[in-house]
Amino acid sequence: MTLAKNIDGEIVAIDLFSEFIKELNLKAEEAGVGEKVKGIEGTMENLPFAKEELDIIWSEGAIYNIGFERGIKEWKKYLKVGGYIAVSDVTWLGVSRPKEIDEFWSMEYPQIDTASNKIKILEKNGYSPVGYFVLKKESWLDNYYKPIEEHFNSFLEKHKYSEGAKEIVKGHKKEIELYKKYYDYYNYGFYIAKKL
Repeated sequence: MTLAKNIDGEIVAIDLFSEFIKELNLKAEEAGVGEKVKGIEGTMENLPFAKEELDIIWSEGAIYNIGFERGIKEWKKYLKVGGYIAVSDVTWLGVSRPKEIDEFWSMEYPQIDTASNKIKILEKNGYSPVGYFVLKKESWLDNYYKPIEEHFNSFLEKHKYSEGAKEIVKGHKKEIELYKKYYDYYNYGFYIAKKL
């Protein structure tokens, strides 16, 4: 909604789940930007756009689903020359870190890397970096982890406390615990780059 209110253009939002798309479209109407925002069901692996159709691709906290390098490579064809990609991805904040968090993220997301290496990937694939910043730790704690924690009980109830549901909650609790312990070593980096 923030983007829609601040640009003169159209936004096509994509998600796997139709319930999220319905909710987005409803919220866009309520916010008075329904003519600018259109949510459609789809996947990152098969975007429904023509070659060089888009001015910008914006992906917050989601490129990890297909991997940073794969995402920026595959999505490049949809961008006009001079168009921008703006993505956030899990990023090491330095080259040294405790073994516990290094092992965790190496298993969870092997493409985690330092900002300098991610910027090299952008450059190697025909982009010119124009901006980078690290999100505040509150972005994870307040805007991501807190809402997840608030739904643990209802999620377990909905799934009748099945072993699978318990494992999912256990995994999320472990990730949250590790972030609170090691947030000085990693965070989401936000990368903005221009297609050459």
